[in-house]
Amino acid sequence: MTNGFDNDRYLKMQSEHIRDRIGKFGGKLFDDYHASRVLPGFHPDSKIRMLSQLKEDVEVVIAIHAGDIEKNKVRGDLGITYDMDVLRLIDAFHGYGLYVGSVVLTRYDGSEAVIAYQKKLEALGLKVYRHYAIPGYPSNVPLIISDEGYGKNDYIETKHSLVVVTAPGPGSGKMAVCLSQLYHEHKRGVKAGYAKFETFPIWNLPLQHPVNLAYEAATADLNDVNMIDNYHLEAYGETTVNYNRDIEIFPVLNAIFREIYGDSPYKSPTDMGVNMAGKCIVDDEAVCVAAKQEIIRRYYKERCELRKGNSEQRVVDKIELLMSKAGVSIQDRPVVAAAGLKAEVTGNPAAAIELPDGTVVTGKTSDLMGASSAMLLNALKVLAGVDDAAELIPPSVIEPIQRLKVEHLGNHNPHMHIDETLIALTISSATNADAKAALDQLGNLKGCEMHSTVILSPVDENTCRKLKVNLTCEPKYQTSKLFHN
Repeated sequence: MTNGFDNDRYLKMQSEHIRDRIGKFGGKLFDDYHASRVLPGFHPDSKIRMLSQLKEDVEVVIAIHAGDIEKNKVRGDLGITYDMDVLRLIDAFHGYGLYVGSVVLTRYDGSEAVIAYQKKLEALGLKVYRHYAIPGYPSNVPLIISDEGYGKNDYIETKHSLVVVTAPGPGSGKMAVCLSQLYHEHKRGVKAGYAKFETFPIWNLPLQHPVNLAYEAATADLNDVNMIDNYHLEAYGETTVNYNRDIEIFPVLNAIFREIYGDSPYKSPTDMGVNMAGKCIVDDEAVCVAAKQEIIRRYYKERCELRKGNSEQRVVDKIELLMSKAGVSIQDRPVVAAAGLKAEVTGNPAAAIELPDGTVVTGKTSDLMGASSAMLLNALKVLAGVDDAAELIPPSVIEPIQRLKVEHLGNHNPHMHIDETLIALTISSATNADAKAALDQLGNLKGCEMHSTVILSPVDENTCRKLKVNLTCEPKYQTSKLFHN
């Protein structure tokens, strides 16, 4: 994939603008794998790397919505629940030398699951705070900015000048945490400021730009809508893009600032942002292609979630509309047609992968292995220049693994999962030069597009994530069973 984003420029510009914003406020600043897919060249850890340049000043606060804990909401890109991702984020921040001060449970409702989660965090030595739902939020400004509104929330004790409020995903209540903290800091005589550090939507790209449409697709379950920032247009005569929740909350933010300072430093939601991502796109065509592919992937993801009972038809319908706006369809994803044709010819599940040079390789279901495992081996053969007829893993290695799975581990399906296939390939590589050459190509699968004609097992989905392969599946199972694992 062609790089369309200058990551080094982004890190430099973003750090400089955050320092500048801290200087203007003279006090605390509160801010808030999708980006790497829609902005080729953007590094998934760019935000942490950027903050690590400011680590002497930084303190991280992580927000998680109580409702996401209760329903075990899953991060689509990592395959882990939001509550577990909080722990992963803390470890990641610590790995970069960043201080994590606390976790905030937003819209706290006193449910057993949330109370148990708070106890778990506290047992791990973490500070936990509770923030509550406010009736009429965000329109009832007098109640919000009162002791019965933000005043009921816990005050978050912080030690550093740059307090970064982050979360496992959108809709976690980051901005509400920031505004609540501004209210409490003001009551304590502390001058604090707020700025928004979110990558999407990108304010200086057109409203219907594929990158901004991809953001809508990513948040379709939240019903987020990209909008022209009418406040910014009125104040400056400049057209910029924001999204509905920020525009809806802007009057509340302004009211808080007027109470604190007598006036607001911001004339629009766009003013609040510190986002240099749009200025670091170096190849618009490359990011457009990547963003359109992301919209199609989101479409397949939600169709599969609907099949599993974890989504709603309205979410699928919205993404279909976004596909229409972006001018794309499933035909623009070559692996879909290739996998479908293979399945039609063989009468069994099939899979396809598009390699970095555009070559599409397929795999079919056989007695020895499933379609995804076969596709993987075929792809590695092509990348390594190994003859298609070459045997990478002899039956003498595969068959004992199958017996182990069925006779001792209680599996009904003897087919090897992708990770088991890779282990078998590793064993074979000790004595087979072709197997070793194929194994050496694993890193070149990163970023490749893959499609399966059936929903893969969680084990195979997780292995694809680890290989950084962009997987989509048809919304159907291989069997008619009700339990799939």
